[in-house]
Amino acid sequence: MDLNQEIPVYITEKKNIVRLILFTAIFALVFINLYSPFAVNEMVARGAEMLNTKNDELLLLVSSSLVILTGVLVVVISRVILYQYTKRFGSIRLVNFFVWIAVEIICMALFYALYERVFLYDSRSFYTAFKLSIQNTALILLLPYSVSWLYFSWIDKANRLERMREQGSLGQEERREMITFYDEKGTMRLSIKFSDLVYLQAADNYVNIFYNHQNKQSKYMLRSSLKLVEDAFKDYPLIRCHRSYMVNFERVKMIRREKDGLLIKLDSPVETDIPVSKTYMSEVFNAFGHDIA
Repeated sequence: MDLNQEIPVYITEKKNIVRLILFTAIFALVFINLYSPFAVNEMVARGAEMLNTKNDELLLLVSSSLVILTGVLVVVISRVILYQYTKRFGSIRLVNFFVWIAVEIICMALFYALYERVFLYDSRSFYTAFKLSIQNTALILLLPYSVSWLYFSWIDKANRLERMREQGSLGQEERREMITFYDEKGTMRLSIKFSDLVYLQAADNYVNIFYNHQNKQSKYMLRSSLKLVEDAFKDYPLIRCHRSYMVNFERVKMIRREKDGLLIKLDSPVETDIPVSKTYMSEVFNAFGHDIA
């Protein structure tokens, strides 16, 4: 496994993040009720004594649910930050993603350790409670994370196979000339000649596709991310030149240097200049077969 490669796009898709959080919460609830790793039984015993009731099972369910809901907030906050980060700056490498998960485990373990000390009056040292909490939290998070990753990967491969079957109905020459765009759910939305494609622009949760139609420039809004599109068309001469732009390399007329940086001039019915950011400068020059000057 190459730890420097970027994580799959499906990991940071909004719908998959929601699925991950729900699955983790359900798994954690079952885990705590069966295993009682955070001294929940002690809390139930105190609560039953205070309420003068013997309904320990109901109290256990309610208490453990409250513990889980508050603990899973760590995961919710973390994944919202991850989603916003990748949406703004692009994907992250595997090594950074694993560090991200480790921080999630530590933060959640710290929460549970403090919870035991403050609310359950745990007599153990904080170090001992925190160490045990890390072990239990790792089980609570890593197991559903691993299962979810496998499930998301399976869904992604199934979608790719479906696209291959759809494209297989086209002739070889047609497949080479056409480019088909799918939304974030894997549904086909737009199919055009690649020669008509001009450039792509990220716009929040959408990608604006600019293409030529009847000697005019048209635009189509695709519900997806630029990173998802980039991964889907690695075999096409589509060049990422900016965090928010990809261009059809076959339509690049020139690159010129301005006082604000480099600009790509495109062959289009509408005069279009696309900025080149420093992050993608080497990729653009490599596409032209030149080194950075």
